[in-house]
Amino acid sequence: MFGYDRVLVVIGFVFASLQSSVVGQSDNLGIKNGYITVKTANFNARIVRDAQVLASLTPTGDTFDFLPSDLISARAGNGQYHWGDITFRYRQGSSGAWIDGNSASARKPVTALKTGTGTLAASNLSPTIPKSPLNVTREWLDVSGDLGLRFTIQNTGTSAVEIGSLGFPAEFNSIFTNRAATDTQRLCSLYDPYVGMDAGYIRVSPVRGTGAALVVTPLGETPLEAYRNLDEPYYAATGYGSQTFEGFYEWQVLTQAWAEKEWARVKPWNTPSSRTLQPGQKLQYGVRFSVAKGGVRDLDATVRKTGTPVAFGVPGYIIPRGSPSQLFLQANSSVLSMKAEPAGALVTRELSENSYTITPSATAWGRASLIIRWADGKIQTVHYYVTKPSTEAIASLGKFLTTEQWFNDTSDPFGRAPSVMSYDYEARALVTQDPRVWIAGLSDEGGVGAYLAATAKQAIQPNAAEVSKLELFVDKVLWPTIQTSDFGVKKSIFYYDPAAVKYTYNAAFDWTSWTSWNQDDAYAVDRAYDYVHVAAAYWAMYRVARAYPAILTVKAHDWTWYINQAYRTVMRGMQTDVGYNRLGLMGETVFGEILADLTREGLTTEASALTKSMQSRATQWDGEAVPYGSEMAWDSTGQEGVYYWAKYFGLTNTVTKTVNSVLGYMPTVPHWGWNGNARRYWDNM
Repeated sequence: MFGYDRVLVVIGFVFASLQSSVVGQSDNLGIKNGYITVKTANFNARIVRDAQVLASLTPTGDTFDFLPSDLISARAGNGQYHWGDITFRYRQGSSGAWIDGNSASARKPVTALKTGTGTLAASNLSPTIPKSPLNVTREWLDVSGDLGLRFTIQNTGTSAVEIGSLGFPAEFNSIFTNRAATDTQRLCSLYDPYVGMDAGYIRVSPVRGTGAALVVTPLGETPLEAYRNLDEPYYAATGYGSQTFEGFYEWQVLTQAWAEKEWARVKPWNTPSSRTLQPGQKLQYGVRFSVAKGGVRDLDATVRKTGTPVAFGVPGYIIPRGSPSQLFLQANSSVLSMKAEPAGALVTRELSENSYTITPSATAWGRASLIIRWADGKIQTVHYYVTKPSTEAIASLGKFLTTEQWFNDTSDPFGRAPSVMSYDYEARALVTQDPRVWIAGLSDEGGVGAYLAATAKQAIQPNAAEVSKLELFVDKVLWPTIQTSDFGVKKSIFYYDPAAVKYTYNAAFDWTSWTSWNQDDAYAVDRAYDYVHVAAAYWAMYRVARAYPAILTVKAHDWTWYINQAYRTVMRGMQTDVGYNRLGLMGETVFGEILADLTREGLTTEASALTKSMQSRATQWDGEAVPYGSEMAWDSTGQEGVYYWAKYFGLTNTVTKTVNSVLGYMPTVPHWGWNGNARRYWDNM
């Protein structure tokens, strides 16, 4: 975790110093000229009159707005995207440079057009897009009570035009900047895509996980070929691209131009495509907004009602070789064919109508897609990731960690040897120094992952040689160096302090940032998050020592020593000089495992003390409106601990509230990259 007290102080100071008004921004949208109010059976919406982009979208009979209408004045400038905007790239003929077009970069009032039956508003975008052979019109539609957005693009030139990129910017109220936690829960949503071509969609769920949800699906033939992050100017009032405002994306129908340039060195999720328009020829694309009245749990059914195929993978979309998974499909049409990409990577077998087993081939590895062709012409892609067989993957992990990632330089002045260190796989080298000192310092999430994985692996698949090395690590580094004699856990044992240590720091690195702690800062023991890792390592070694005592080599450390170390580490982390210990902590399910083992071993005094400490925290959370606190402005790290202990102590209201919160930020879509992925606005290394 990369945010710390001083970061929060700076962020808080900056945001507290800002005015909510947007100094220096212009009203390029024309909000001063008002809105067009439209209604369908399922929605109330407001469209900015001059720009005809969507400003507000609420379900009928509800006040919850899926769009940031309360911040529209802070998002009225050029370069800020809204539903109803369009981006594109084109070129004359089939070669040459791509030319960009964008309705948001230099706004002018669009030309309103007459509306017919089912059309709520219509406009020609020529005034607000660069001059080109392409004529773009936009319609807001009533689609069986839902809201529709449709673009018609026509080649008005005298020669063929190839369109290599076409995107529809998506905007939702995911702006947490300057909001209190209760306001974020009340106002904001999180959204995620299923990049599944004609079956693609965007799902939008309230942060709180309750209330109506939203899906955006194809209107007609509008494949979700890619999902591109949008670049916007930064304004302090909203903090675009920050830890409180992730930013926005666009639904991309065509992506060939991006694949040839910016994405040339990567493989897109779907095969990039373009469309060529002959003179006078036109094409239409659009999206449909639908309310999931039953909330998050109703999202898939709502997608299905629009005629969009849906898929359900069990147990998911990251599948090991040798372990068949199941795929269930629902659609208005029948399956014509299924093809794996790469060829042969996935073997499908039909069990019954729209029910299949998906088995990776013996040589499959990494990304694999299943391309489904439906009889009605739709194409759907389901995205998998294939791993080694489970037991083999775990064994390989342990071997790599204790060989390639094994650090044994006893001359290291920081006392890090022997240990399992962070590793740069691209450089094929250990990370022995980094300006973010904890990454090389065997603590915090960035530096602890390697040794924690190595020890946890032993609890389920012990290996004598690996255990022997990890015993040395515990005996020589974890207990005497990472921890203090009173069981405190240091934030990092690597630090930047040339005056305090004789060490050659890499001169190419920037050591001036707050992340380059000196020795005093690095040796602080005030982060509760760090205690979880150390306790978990001890607990894993306790399990090994209890079940396989014969493989231990450091005889002074038997199972009683390890369980005591785990217990005392947890309790030290709950003392008043340790910050964040009144929050739910990542991985603290292991505290529950430690408690269970203390009880099983008859260590009643320790079990009672640990129970009392955890109950105090749970009681506090049960009285809080939003108990999922974090060191960051918003996070998904607190729910684990809150749920575990609320359930343990029978606090059912908090249990339910926490489950709803998880449903709000954790999507389920047929894509391994998004499915079950807990949303974070930061922490990417």
